[in-house]
Amino acid sequence: MVSSSSIAIIGAGISGLACANVLKKRGIACEIFEKSRGPGGRLASRRLGEGTVDLGAQYFTAHDERFCHEVTAWRSAGVVKAWPGRLGICQGETIHYPEAPPLRYCGAPRMSALTRHLAQDMNVRVGCRIESLERQVNGWWLIDDKRQRQGPFSAVVISVPTPQAVPLVAPHDPALARTSEAVVQHPTWTAYAVFDKPLDDSLVAGGDWQGLFVEEGPLDLVARNSTKPGREPRESLTLLATHAWTQACLEEKPSRVADWLYQAFAARFTTRALPEPLVLSAHRWRYAKPSVSTSKSSGEDTAQDFHLTDTGLGLCGDAWRGARVEDAWLSGHHLGLALAS
Repeated sequence: MVSSSSIAIIGAGISGLACANVLKKRGIACEIFEKSRGPGGRLASRRLGEGTVDLGAQYFTAHDERFCHEVTAWRSAGVVKAWPGRLGICQGETIHYPEAPPLRYCGAPRMSALTRHLAQDMNVRVGCRIESLERQVNGWWLIDDKRQRQGPFSAVVISVPTPQAVPLVAPHDPALARTSEAVVQHPTWTAYAVFDKPLDDSLVAGGDWQGLFVEEGPLDLVARNSTKPGREPRESLTLLATHAWTQACLEEKPSRVADWLYQAFAARFTTRALPEPLVLSAHRWRYAKPSVSTSKSSGEDTAQDFHLTDTGLGLCGDAWRGARVEDAWLSGHHLGLALAS
């Protein structure tokens, strides 16, 4: 017999926090374990002097009615704002600016503000890496990297990238581990540059740009962080590389990666020399984007956007629904509903 009604959640990204918030509203206790210094996952940001750079997701959109309802609440709380950014699509030598772009949202004053808001009043243990699970008569036990045992828990939610979930799941459910192994999570290098003064809009053809989607070369997306709502005026750029380019340069030093991507941006888009940045570096996401190609529509059955076994072992995250922030939130939300019921 399980002696605990508390649920453990491994990973304090958007999916794990979405699951935790459902449980909290239903009066079910949960404890969240996060290996990093704070919540966020790929909604991570970094403060650099008077500037802020978003390291992962640069924005998100909202389509599903349930997610739209949450976004409205987040906007009321002031942690999310609309970003009416002018994002160009680069095809060859041409930059096209869509006339009716989708409504985009950003965390304010940084992307991580949203996950920190969701983690408020939650029992979150940061800097705690869970390395294995044990199933005992009285419930689930978690063993961390210091060999300390946490538990017991009636259920365990794993909301980390599938390659990190497999070693936790495999000893208890080999079939679920094989399902997880089948989901490839592509890597992404993210470079960032901070400047001591604003960039001239005319540096890029077309001017008045807030971001660029790139369809060839090493770059995938370039974003001007200072144009996002609620940001500091200090100019900064985030430059996301393609998965293919990242894979080829996966083990390179961050300083070299940052220089290559910055020079690629300068050579491709600028009409004259760029200023020397105050800060230029890069962050590697070893597991960034899942191989899930499309999102489920709001009218479809939600059973496959998470996994939950009879023993109380659950998996959620973008790997099971789609690569968007909305998909990750819906996966965790649906798993929370299943656990609560």
